[in-house]
Amino acid sequence: MTNPRKFSRRNVLAGGLGVLAAAAGGSAWALDRYVIDHVEVSNASSIAAQNVAAAEAATGGTATATTYTSDTAKISIETVSTDSLTYFVADVQVTDATIVRSAFAGDQFGENIIANPSEIASSVNAVLAINGDYYGFRDTGIVIRNGVKFRDSGARQGLALYADGSMKLYDETATTADELLAAGVWNTLSFGPGLVENGAAIDGIDAVEVDTNVGNHSIQGRQPRTGIGLVAENHLLFVVVDGRAQGYSVGVTMPEFAKIFVDRGARVAYNLDGGGSSAMIFSGGLVNNPLGKGRERGTSDILYVAG
Repeated sequence: MTNPRKFSRRNVLAGGLGVLAAAAGGSAWALDRYVIDHVEVSNASSIAAQNVAAAEAATGGTATATTYTSDTAKISIETVSTDSLTYFVADVQVTDATIVRSAFAGDQFGENIIANPSEIASSVNAVLAINGDYYGFRDTGIVIRNGVKFRDSGARQGLALYADGSMKLYDETATTADELLAAGVWNTLSFGPGLVENGAAIDGIDAVEVDTNVGNHSIQGRQPRTGIGLVAENHLLFVVVDGRAQGYSVGVTMPEFAKIFVDRGARVAYNLDGGGSSAMIFSGGLVNNPLGKGRERGTSDILYVAG
């Protein structure tokens, strides 16, 4: 599928950073840092092949418009709409936490490598997928995917998904990727902030600034959002909120986003990349309506349920 928005973030950054470079007397580092592909690991999935192969089982699953059932997963998707807000909740129950996986755009790990979420999902035969943390927009954060360490540069509050089906918020600066792997972590996500802990919304999340990267100074206000929560071991919630679309859906604030998870029984929840990146893919199709335009935007990674 040809998508005119696929390279939108890169194009915007290229224009804006070009001006910055000129104003700084040729500071080409900015273009290099934010626009040019930096592939660090090619064929990333093959590196984790042994981990994934050990976890895989034939499911023989079946899907309808809003549900999926197999030997290893049960998924139901609910659309919630009011006069000014629309969001989508995927209730995911699995028998094996390692079928909840991550995949990189182009099967490559590095900076500024993007593809539409539906394209990444198709490449790994995902039943359900949401956009991830857009790890490739920054060079910090702990990145463990499908049991493999790709980056170990703690910088912010992260989320750890364990192979036993549990999920925890953690301080990246207080640990290492190797310690997390030794403790049984299967995937990490590095965006934030954490929304819910011990079943309650976290105070102060309406004032958090994720980082100071170009184009990402604030995540506050009513925005399109993507998040993940845990109700109980092996029982997850994937939530995508549409926004910035007048007459359709205005988005939610961070506290409002936390409340969606709390109201559905989440013990832990975490905010992922949002805005135009927010996307939910089910059975190969786009579930939500990004920015009210029905088109995806390229991102660096997805979190998905394997079929």
